[in-house]
Amino acid sequence: MGSIGAKPQPISANQGSWVIPEGPEIRRAADRIERAVGGRVATKIGFLFPHLKRFEACLQGQVVTAIQTRGKAILVQFAGGLSVYTHSQLYGRWYVVSKGKLPRTNRSLRFEIHNDQKSALLYSASDIEVLTPGEVERHRFLSKLGPDVLSKDVHENAILERITDRRFARRQLHALLLDQGFVAGLGNYLRSEILFLARLHPSRRAGELSANEASALAHCILSVSKQAYRTGGITNDLDRAKAAKADGMRHAQYRHHVFSRGGRRCWSCDVEIHREVLGGRNIFYCPSCQPGP
Repeated sequence: MGSIGAKPQPISANQGSWVIPEGPEIRRAADRIERAVGGRVATKIGFLFPHLKRFEACLQGQVVTAIQTRGKAILVQFAGGLSVYTHSQLYGRWYVVSKGKLPRTNRSLRFEIHNDQKSALLYSASDIEVLTPGEVERHRFLSKLGPDVLSKDVHENAILERITDRRFARRQLHALLLDQGFVAGLGNYLRSEILFLARLHPSRRAGELSANEASALAHCILSVSKQAYRTGGITNDLDRAKAAKADGMRHAQYRHHVFSRGGRRCWSCDVEIHREVLGGRNIFYCPSCQPGP
């Protein structure tokens, strides 16, 4: 079986690979990891980083009891009480493969879980820790997260309370939606799509929103995130996307309302979509559907 430091046995590019840029993709990755290793005995555990190697023997032979997500982080929980915390940041990537296989990649394998049928492999991530339950709750990143947009326990009222919280009143929406302390799990494509569907210009401030606007934003934060999770990242109207696919349009062309569609026509009003760089990140919006302040 392949392991850290071993030469990869190639598999095809679409067999077992998984990209996890934002909350919905991370949750789908976690689902796939759980199907592969959840409820099964880990026959082998491997870490690249020397300070984590002391945990390999401890975790090996334990059952993987759960795979949790918190915002953009994944927690692999073991029967003995320890959890492996991973955050892929910009470069980390999970692969799920059959026993004895490794993906064809030049990435560095950082963490591996094997059982008698499947392997879950994390490449290129630098943020990996082994935590006790108490350390999970006190963790420097996890303890500061806002409500998780994909949690079954988070409802619109909880998001609305965040939007109307005086702490966030002066924040412009384009920056606020990327703040994981506001809500956890949003990223670049989700914020453009959420603001479009809420009909809010990216430069609006949270404290300036009317009650109806704040409610619309709370609704869209959850509904867009959940649709993206269900559909593998499609945030456009699903009937429109289905029709576009039937007409031969490529997935990237019909996936979103506005994100990555700068210079193209808005699906709703036929006005040209704008792209701006705000805070070093591209954001896309329709100047007609989302008028400026």
